[in-house]
Amino acid sequence: RVDRTEMASKRRARAVVRPRQVAMYLAKVLTPRSYPEIGRKFGGRDHSTVIHAVRLIEELRTRDADMDGDVRTLLRQLED
Repeated sequence: RVDRTEMASKRRARAVVRPRQVAMYLAKVLTPRSYPEIGRKFGGRDHSTVIHAVRLIEELRTRDADMDGDVRTLLRQLED
């Protein structure tokens, strides 16, 4: 579990980075927010960082069934 402050932190530990990337992906998929807006919400990150995160999670979902399942579960929970 990664808390909200770590999501916006500058930490680059793997335990924080992947959940942050998933959260950025979910923010893009589930909201009308732009890449720059999402980046600002995640500690002032550049829009290109958000684009990278979204593309990476899209790719991982096609290659990794566990990742796809985790993201599907999160999407279901957030859409309810």
